[in-house]
Amino acid sequence: MSASWSTSLLTDMYELTMVDAALKSRTAERRSVFELFGRRLPDSRRFGVVAGTGRILEALQRFEFTPEDIDYLHKHKIVSDDAIDYFRDYRFTGDIWGYREGDVYFKHSPLMTVESTFAEACLLETVLLSILNHDCAVASAASRMTIAAHKRPCFDMGARRTHERAGVSAARASMIGGFAGTSNLEAGKRYGIRTIGTSAHSFTLLHDSEEAAFKAQIDSLGPGTTLLVDTYDIPEGVERAVAAARAAGAELGAVRIDSGDLVAQAFKVRGQLDRLGAKSTKITVTSDLDEYAIAALGAAPVDSYGVGTKLVTGSGIPTAALVYKLVERVGADGKMEGVAKASKSKSTIAGRKWAARVYDEEGYAAEERLYVGSYDEFSQVLQKEQDRGITITPRQRKMVSDGVIDEQWIGPEAVVRGAELHKEIRAKLPYAAWHLSEGEPAIETRVIELPSANPAK
Repeated sequence: MSASWSTSLLTDMYELTMVDAALKSRTAERRSVFELFGRRLPDSRRFGVVAGTGRILEALQRFEFTPEDIDYLHKHKIVSDDAIDYFRDYRFTGDIWGYREGDVYFKHSPLMTVESTFAEACLLETVLLSILNHDCAVASAASRMTIAAHKRPCFDMGARRTHERAGVSAARASMIGGFAGTSNLEAGKRYGIRTIGTSAHSFTLLHDSEEAAFKAQIDSLGPGTTLLVDTYDIPEGVERAVAAARAAGAELGAVRIDSGDLVAQAFKVRGQLDRLGAKSTKITVTSDLDEYAIAALGAAPVDSYGVGTKLVTGSGIPTAALVYKLVERVGADGKMEGVAKASKSKSTIAGRKWAARVYDEEGYAAEERLYVGSYDEFSQVLQKEQDRGITITPRQRKMVSDGVIDEQWIGPEAVVRGAELHKEIRAKLPYAAWHLSEGEPAIETRVIELPSANPAK
């Protein structure tokens, strides 16, 4: 395995130094449960969207310390020799439960639960957080944009506005949030995502005239292509674009507008196309769009949107602000016990949580419940609630068992399923969830302690 493919050093130094110290104190092998969650949703988010789980499992497949990694740790004296010996043989052997990609989440929702030894689970913290914090932020922005688009397709064009590898991850996350394709070829190759793209202004400027540029593009890509009409004068560009396609014997596929007052331009261009008889020619718009700009274009005769900067940066919220905390571990008596931070404004809830969502009589989500206790108790409670006629569904799925990854959660098919699930789940949220304005979460989260969570009671 090439060192460039190892994911073990995509981490913070203190993960390794903690394991080193825990090995010395003989607590590294204590059975532990970590949960990955958000303490709250950002003010402008009514719900978050789960994306990145598949990438985490891909990263876990490559999470091992290569000889090059070991040499680096030793040379720079990052940890002791005993720790280096541990890392040399490291493999994750625990269990991971998670929300499915495409599901939505709320305050304290345990998007991912990792159960293993302290050392094994501790080492995963940074890579899990870096993936989910990025991908959930992008997917949440994408979901808001597709809500604003009212079924008109949105396409990712943001690769040039972010880190080159983040562009691939953002494209994947945007698909889960409802986007229809991407300009990023690596994302298309890796995840089977539909790729789109024709030409930029430089292609028009390359040629001696706009007519020559349009003819060259149509000769190469066919009259069904999309021609960029705002390099010079938009009305003249539209007329030349339609003429160039007809000279090739067909109607033009679409025109793209990338500047100016997009609402006004869309109406003008649509009117001009109709007067020219190009009624089937579509209009796509780009130019620094976000969900609010897309919403403003709702009444305009636009057929699709290309979104860049605002998508790949989470539309003003570049991180989902998720955290990874120890909530349970084996105590001195050999029994599992809940642990929690008491820090002001950063406190946590002790004990392992099992998530379920309650739906009302009309089929809309009404409450997110987090049950603290054993899985058997949780299952019994769920069954009793269902027997009473309450619609309540568990949210987490087991994705890794004893270190073995369930491969249904990775690959191109997982992206498709995630997108389909999100469409289904989002449709079952209450109407307030679809608002773009700031406000309370779409549904409340309630934490319920089961008997095993507090045996003394």
